[in-house]
Amino acid sequence: MKTMRIAALAAGVLLTITQLVPAQAAGKHGPKYEWDLKPTGSASQFRGLAAVSADVAWVAGSQGQVLRTVDGGKKWQNVSPPGQTLLFRDVEAFDADTAVVLAIGTGDASRIYRTADGGKTWSESFRNTDPVAFYDCLDFNNKKHGLALSDPVDGKFRIAETSDGGKSWQIQSTKGMPAALPGEFAFAASGTCLVAGPGRMAWFATGGGDRPRVFRTLDGGRSWKVTDSPMASGEAAGIFTLAFRGPLHGVAVGGDFATTGGAVKAASYTSDGGRSWTLVPADKAPKMYRSGSAYVPGTLATFVAVGPTGSDVSVDGGRSWTQFDDGNYDSVECAGHGFRAACWASGPKGAVARLAVSH
Repeated sequence: MKTMRIAALAAGVLLTITQLVPAQAAGKHGPKYEWDLKPTGSASQFRGLAAVSADVAWVAGSQGQVLRTVDGGKKWQNVSPPGQTLLFRDVEAFDADTAVVLAIGTGDASRIYRTADGGKTWSESFRNTDPVAFYDCLDFNNKKHGLALSDPVDGKFRIAETSDGGKSWQIQSTKGMPAALPGEFAFAASGTCLVAGPGRMAWFATGGGDRPRVFRTLDGGRSWKVTDSPMASGEAAGIFTLAFRGPLHGVAVGGDFATTGGAVKAASYTSDGGRSWTLVPADKAPKMYRSGSAYVPGTLATFVAVGPTGSDVSVDGGRSWTQFDDGNYDSVECAGHGFRAACWASGPKGAVARLAVSH
C-alpha cells in the first residue's frame, strides 16, 4: 500500500493574499480571487512548502529539488542539496537562511537535511535505519524543538525529536504512543499530516484503517492521546491535512485520492484542541479530495484548503467551505500578519502563481 501511495502522490504554486480581508467566495458580494502565474523553470512537483513571510518561502519536491525565493516569487533560486534525487515531501524554514527538508521513503530513503546559509551547503542530520519505518512529515514548535512522524513500526507510530533546530534527531520511546489500527498510516501529501502548536503541543492525523484518527500531545511527543474522527477512511482515504489556529481551534481535511467522484465526509473541525471533532455536512464541505490546509494569520477564523481539483476557503473555522479555484495544488501554508500576511501553495509541474484579492 505504501508503494502505491508513493506512486499516487508523486508526480510550486505561490499563493499570496495581498490584502487581508474576510475571505469569501468570488462573486458579486465578495472578493474575487485570481491567480497570477509566475514561472520557476522547474518541472518538479512541490509538496514540501514553508512560508516565512510575504517575501520569503521555500518549496521542496521530486528529484531532490529545493527552491527558495526572497522577493515574493519574482525570482526562484535552486538551492537543492547536491547530488540528490530523493523525494522531498516537507520543508520547514525559520528564515531566508535556515531550513530543514524531509525526504520520504522506506528505510534509508527517509532522511532529513538542514541548511543555515540559504541552501549553499546542506548537512544530513538524520537517516532512517529501520527498514520498516517511513517518515511522512515534520514540524517545529519553535526554532529549536521539532518532531518528525513515521508510519507504524511494531504496531505503533514512531516519532523523531529535535531540540537543536534540526541539527540532530532522536527516536522517542513509543511507551506513550497508543497502538495503531490495522492498516493505519499517515499521508505524505503536503507536509501537514503532523502540525506543531504552541508550547509543546502537536497533532498528527491518519487514514488507511477502518476509521481516521487524530493523535495529540501536550508534552512534545512523550505521550499521546488519540481521538476517532467522523471523517471517511479507507485504503487511500482519511485525513490528509491538519491546520490549527492556536491551541483549541483546528480543521481536518482529506477524502480519497484514488476516487474521481465527489468527496465523502472530507472535512471536520475542533474547538477543544482535538479532543473531539465535528463532521462538516456534505453540502458545506469541499466537494473533492483536498491534500493541504492552513490557517490565515490575522483573521478570526479563516482557513484555506487545496487539492488537485481546486482550492476552498472557510471563514468560520472550518464549519463551511466554498471553492474559489479549480487549479491543481498540493500544499498551502501561511505566514505574516495583517496586510503583510501571505499564503503560499505548492503543486505539480513547477508552477508558481500569486493570488490577488480584489473587490
